[in-house]
Amino acid sequence: MTPTQLGDLGSHQISVVIPVYQGERHLPAVVEELAGLVDGFVTPDGHHAQVSEVLLVHDVGPDDSPRVMRELAQRYPFVRTLWLSRNFGQHAATLAGMSSSGGDWVVTIDEDGQQDPDDFGVLLDTALAEQASVVYGRPTNQPPHGFARNGASRGAKWMIAHLAGAREVTLYNSYRLVLGEIARSVAAYAGSGVYLDVALGWVAGPVATAPVTLRDEGERRSGYRLRTLVSHFWRMVLTSGTRGLRVVSLLGAAFALVGVLFAAAVVIGRLFGNHVEPGWSSIITVVLISSGAILFSLGTLAEYLGVAVNMAMGRPTYLLTSDPAEGPLGRRAPRTPVDDA
Repeated sequence: MTPTQLGDLGSHQISVVIPVYQGERHLPAVVEELAGLVDGFVTPDGHHAQVSEVLLVHDVGPDDSPRVMRELAQRYPFVRTLWLSRNFGQHAATLAGMSSSGGDWVVTIDEDGQQDPDDFGVLLDTALAEQASVVYGRPTNQPPHGFARNGASRGAKWMIAHLAGAREVTLYNSYRLVLGEIARSVAAYAGSGVYLDVALGWVAGPVATAPVTLRDEGERRSGYRLRTLVSHFWRMVLTSGTRGLRVVSLLGAAFALVGVLFAAAVVIGRLFGNHVEPGWSSIITVVLISSGAILFSLGTLAEYLGVAVNMAMGRPTYLLTSDPAEGPLGRRAPRTPVDDA
């Protein structure tokens, strides 16, 4: 079936965004796989889709990725190259690709071939079945990063989910399907330093997941070092919400309450004739109440600062989208003679 015929059936157009940092060795194989989806494919649930464009975003890595990107753009008409002025990081490169996309949907994948393009159909079926504008690939196998990194990643996400109140953080990964207009809107308003998935969560509502299988990276070494991973984690913490700031306020109130209760206990003890070391009780009471007041004040100031931070990150008050029933989410699989029988 040709792309034209698929388009007549209401084919879902997919833009694939690939941030490129060390793609010299693996990128050609990834693009070759995607080339098999350009003429169109049918998802397990019978929806028609096709990869309409592949955007390679050069994030100024240490290898010869630029040469490979140019060769791929010359070989495949559906490949577009984008060039960042310097290394801005994976999330910034992904946002740059999203802003330049034109498909009904945007799929983001890594350059190392871990994610299987054959799972695009599963992601799309999940989005349509659950009417979700963001679908993350949920690995059914252990990510091929090693025990230490996998354990640290799970622990960090668990901590952020429970301390910052961002429950969906445990779903975050780089294999995601995003409704095109949502992806382009997020790319337009997200400020510098914002964590991409947090920005998506501001406007996308509940997200969905779909089962995928991760493949081995082969001989490619991850571009992430300990310092980069820690920075990645800290950015997620800072952009996941202000619950941590409220903890400071609550801690201050708790300290002050303990100070008042301690002072009351000392007074009651003196009334009943208990011996109290002169000066010690008053010092402890003053310390508890004073530190509580200071922490509560800092927490209150931090809340105001959090409002300013959200504005600086570009968090929108609202986002207008088209009628879901008239867009990709409302596009159903074409009926077949078997369905009518």
